[in-house]
Amino acid sequence: MILFFTILITTVLMEGVAWGMHKYLMHGFFWNLHEDHHLRTNHDSFFERNDTFFIFFSILSIAAFLIWKFTDSSIFLGIGIGICIYGFIYFVIHDLFIHQRIKIWRNTQNPYLKAIRRAHKMHHKHLGKEEGECFGMLWVPFKYYQAEFKG
Repeated sequence: MILFFTILITTVLMEGVAWGMHKYLMHGFFWNLHEDHHLRTNHDSFFERNDTFFIFFSILSIAAFLIWKFTDSSIFLGIGIGICIYGFIYFVIHDLFIHQRIKIWRNTQNPYLKAIRRAHKMHHKHLGKEEGECFGMLWVPFKYYQAEFKG
């Protein structure tokens, strides 16, 4: 039971970790790696410099698995699995759904998914590293969700 709750809590908390990293590191010290994600208009390559950020989260997950292996603590196993689950969700929502790296889910009528896409578009309207908004991915500001119900 502890393993299940550790996985669940870690997966949920990763949205906050990703938000903070996005706002303070990607739009701060590491802007040189993230900038191409905002400025790219032609996608002649599948990869961009921004894709290197997955390495950071992979290292966190691998470290948790290694600690689990040497301590046999199911909490670290849950943390590693939770980070992996969030990474998979991030890939599916951000890369496949929002940015359409593989052309699937082009049309959706789901209000939550439409709100995610709209909030991310608002984030990308800012081409510089300052004055950004909507740094998260899954926790959408209510105004974007609410806009889907106005007729």
